[in-house]
Amino acid sequence: MRTTKIRTSVLATGFLIGFVAAATLAAEPWPQRTVHLIVPLGAGTAPDAAARLYAERLAARWQRPVIVENRPGAEGLIGATAFAGMHDDHALLFSPAAPVSVFPFTQEKVAYDPVRDFVPVSSAGDTFGSISVPASLKVGSLAELVELARAQPGKLNWTSGGGAFPTLLAGFAKNAGLDMVQVSYREQNLALQDLAEGRVQVLGTTLTALLPFARAGKIRLLAVTNKKRAPIAPEVPTATEAGFPQLEFEGLVGFFGWRDMPTALRDRISADVRAVAADPILVERFAKAGQIARGSTSAEFAGAIEEQRAKIEAIVRLVGKPKP
Repeated sequence: MRTTKIRTSVLATGFLIGFVAAATLAAEPWPQRTVHLIVPLGAGTAPDAAARLYAERLAARWQRPVIVENRPGAEGLIGATAFAGMHDDHALLFSPAAPVSVFPFTQEKVAYDPVRDFVPVSSAGDTFGSISVPASLKVGSLAELVELARAQPGKLNWTSGGGAFPTLLAGFAKNAGLDMVQVSYREQNLALQDLAEGRVQVLGTTLTALLPFARAGKIRLLAVTNKKRAPIAPEVPTATEAGFPQLEFEGLVGFFGWRDMPTALRDRISADVRAVAADPILVERFAKAGQIARGSTSAEFAGAIEEQRAKIEAIVRLVGKPKP
């Protein structure tokens, strides 16, 4: 009996020590040192510009430096993979949702678990995607593009930027019964030049990449892929407004935490991001860059990602993995 009491006392003491240690750890301020925002795309891209706007304001809130660290390559796959392997509680991934919502279905292999290795913290904003044609092509809408493609099977070429665009356009062609030829480019600038000169007839990519060519009168924007029109180009209808909701896809960008990130910390960072996203100066700077600042709760961000995952998975089942 005495041995049992001693054992019980020891166990109780151990649990108490563990509880106190956990409580102390939870109470420790975060961050305690420099925070790194891992951006899996190059400097000067839309997500990179957005990350730097957030870094500046989060550093002021956290009273610690927040440094943007670019890890470009393979459309974001390299940086996302690097983040998953860091196991650093002072690093956050700032990225389009594609590494989590698109690549697991479109890439032959990803070296991470898209659910366990990336904890959705908060959305940060939306970039806009657009479908465009050369100005020389006598097409003024998506419906007219479909009509022309059906009248000339196998004659129109299409290409796209990275992320979800190859899958979306392949699904669009399949659903509309179009026979168009996919052309691949190693560099998007070459695709833009060929579009402007009429050597390729359809291009789906980010709106900010297309706008200079549209404003120069070299290409025509037929639709944006987002749910709402882009404030920077309000005259361009959404794909749903144009009659093709299968092309709808948000350019979701946000913050991701590390595997097993404490829930309380995740929610605190999410609240800070939402506060920054509501800053009128940041909202204005996002708008000038052709983006929308938008914070969210972790649950809202996770829900938006799951919606994208379901859509991409359904299209890939229909048309197969896209060509690189």
